[in-house]
Amino acid sequence: MSGALSGLRVLDFSHLLFGPFATQMLGDLGADVIKVERPVSGDLYRDLPPFFNRKVGDFENPSFLAWNRNKRSLAVDLKNPEGKKLLQDIAATADVFVQNFRPGVLDRLGFGYEELSRINPRLIYCSGSGYGESGPYLERPGQDLLLQGLSGIMSMTGRAGVSPTPLGVAIADQLGSYHMIYGILAALYHREKTGRGQKVEVDLFRALIAHQTQEFVTTLNTGRVFERPSSGIAHPGMPAPFGVYQTRDGFLNIAMNPFAKLVEALEAPELARFDDAEALFDRRDEAHAAIEAVTQTRTTAAWMERLLAFDLWCGEVLRQEEVPDDPQVKHMDAFTSYQHPVIGEVKTVNVPITLSETPGKVERHAPMVGEHTVEILAELGFDGERIAALRASGAVWVHPKADAAAA
Repeated sequence: MSGALSGLRVLDFSHLLFGPFATQMLGDLGADVIKVERPVSGDLYRDLPPFFNRKVGDFENPSFLAWNRNKRSLAVDLKNPEGKKLLQDIAATADVFVQNFRPGVLDRLGFGYEELSRINPRLIYCSGSGYGESGPYLERPGQDLLLQGLSGIMSMTGRAGVSPTPLGVAIADQLGSYHMIYGILAALYHREKTGRGQKVEVDLFRALIAHQTQEFVTTLNTGRVFERPSSGIAHPGMPAPFGVYQTRDGFLNIAMNPFAKLVEALEAPELARFDDAEALFDRRDEAHAAIEAVTQTRTTAAWMERLLAFDLWCGEVLRQEEVPDDPQVKHMDAFTSYQHPVIGEVKTVNVPITLSETPGKVERHAPMVGEHTVEILAELGFDGERIAALRASGAVWVHPKADAAAA
């Protein structure tokens, strides 16, 4: 594979979303990502909701496909002594190691930072957890929904008078993945200067807190507590018109705008009664209702044409199935597809950044469990006899379809 990170070897012990998304991003940019999986069953996400629909052997869970392209799968039994030794040998050749097991699990299995850094002092060891690797919440399960609630982000979402609203995507896991990436890349740059690896610790709790910095700085320094509005105002700290408005045939977002200019564009002079900074906040729900009474009179497309003519900040609210057909989305090639050896074409989100000299690309399908076991071991210098012995001992496993393809 080519790319900005070509030549970088990543040993990926991670599973589910937090971790696999980070290693997929590294793979998208050219890193050689070796995904270590359990024999036969593999990554837990191959068999878990929300989108599980697999008939064993002939389909892959879309949740797994989403986060595991541009990787090769090596199926190894971590508890098998030969398998453990094999992985430690591979770790000695790796640049980056990524894991998101509960704190202490890999230490007990012999794959903790202290042990692997002795084997390979240049190794960047990235460890992901829910709440960090010490403290009173050490034994708590670190799952996305739970972190959304504990971090405060859920209390900021939704309308007053209803339960706090979780985001419709696994935001904690995905922000945690991006934190892994910036930690890993910073550690790699430090290694270029010093020759030394280090441990990178990322937790979902701090990832979510960090992405509420604007809100926390306001609350901590002014004492003002954000209260969710009753209407479609989109942020508890914002005045009208900032929010979502129903139109004749859908919904429209209106962001920060000079209110007098919005009143003119809406052709609704009666709204001028709200044209005061305090009124737009203190009476924001009332203002929202008054604006929405106007927006409901025309279609979304009609309002977009008019509001954009006034250079106002506005945008359509698309359903998820409509997004791939958006003209800007098509222009940016935001979606792509690849061929999977079992299920055929897999449509997916494309690499979301553009590099002028070393663009990222989708070059490998999400692997089947153990699909690349033989290939990886052969690259590491293992001959056929040694590979056969490892397979016979149960230390490694090869997907039957990979065997069939090689025959």
